Amino acid sequence: MSAANGESQEKKGRDALAELCRTYWRPIFSFVCRRGYSMEDAQDLTQDFFVMMLERNWLEHANPERGRFRSLLLKSLQNFLNNIVEKAQTQKRGGDLRFVSWDGWMTEAPSQFSISPRSLESLPPEQVFDLGWAVTVAERALLRLREECESKGRLRLFHVLSCHLAAERDEVSYASLSKELGVNEAAVKKQLHNLRQRYRSLLRNEVARTVSDPAEVEDEIRHLCAALAAASE
Repeated sequence: MSAANGESQEKKGRDALAELCRTYWRPIFSFVCRRGYSMEDAQDLTQDFFVMMLERNWLEHANPERGRFRSLLLKSLQNFLNNIVEKAQTQKRGGDLRFVSWDGWMTEAPSQFSISPRSLESLPPEQVFDLGWAVTVAERALLRLREECESKGRLRLFHVLSCHLAAERDEVSYASLSKELGVNEAAVKKQLHNLRQRYRSLLRNEVARTVSDPAEVEDEIRHLCAALAAASE
């Protein structure tokens, strides 16, 4: 019975790590690349980092009371890279252990948020990590919004209005949107307002999952917005 329980716990750990990989691979991979590693090495190191976390039960010891999850993850990654001496060429760390196919990761790599190449080349590694984190969190909130709209039969509304969620009022052509959706401008304004409100709520929920103190949510949201703004300059 104890052996079965052990296997069950191990599976839960692997499943949790796989979810971590799918969620946070982009900021980790971007940080490693910005530290000067080639794309191929960065792929290996990103994978190795997750292997290391599983071996050390990192998920169990990542006490959110020690700080924000974003900061804990970055600190762990920095320590991991600083402790690398020499990678084996014939056998990657962790052997053939794989949690998520790298091809699958790269398929999901294109972002709905615009990041200028200049930003990726000029920002220091820590800011690149924060940018990747911000994009990941924002896209998770956007995905939740899309799923909600789809469940209500409003997917077309989402596709038309989602790119205007963060736009200033004077940047939105309500006349064009009204024509595209086939409804009057007043209805468009109301629908866009409602989507923005719901998106902000979902974004807040995503950020709240990464902090231990609810009072830190607003600071993290400001940090997230600043990271995205820096990339668009």
